[in-house]
Amino acid sequence: MHSIFARINNTSALLSSCMMALLAAIALSSLVFTAKPQGNVSIASVQVYSGNTRRYATKRQDLAFVDFNITADFTPLFNWNTKQIFIYLQAEYNSTLGVKNEAVIWDRIVRRKEEAHVNVVGKNKYNFRDLSASFKTAPPASYSLQYNIMPYVGALTWGEAARTSEPVAFPPRKARV
Repeated sequence: MHSIFARINNTSALLSSCMMALLAAIALSSLVFTAKPQGNVSIASVQVYSGNTRRYATKRQDLAFVDFNITADFTPLFNWNTKQIFIYLQAEYNSTLGVKNEAVIWDRIVRRKEEAHVNVVGKNKYNFRDLSASFKTAPPASYSLQYNIMPYVGALTWGEAARTSEPVAFPPRKARV
């Protein structure tokens, strides 16, 4: 005869197995139902200024300020397994040494489907600077609107919603900041 503890153990093992199977089905179904958001990214202007770095007061470094326009619709990405979407504007360029650089210059977290229509006219939120301390010989940069879907259950999913049609060159630097 089984004791009450053995019966509770068997029941809880069955329920936890069913729960794991349900969570696995949810995770797999969110990979099957994928959508492609539509968006547009345009760069209004890029300005480069020479300024001091925070760490070293005597060291000068070029800082780029980007004015951009973003319009995008992320509502197709929201389903019953979407917790939030992290969207960000990324600048991609090759440095003077030929190394590919990717810098996030703006971001936003979209938590609800009602907030998924993004229409932003703004400047970069984060410092945009090159490791070589100068954008003087840097080739033009491409800008892309990326997203990261964070589900309730399952793996994170990345994608691209929009990209500039052609790379934007860095202008000569202006007076000190």
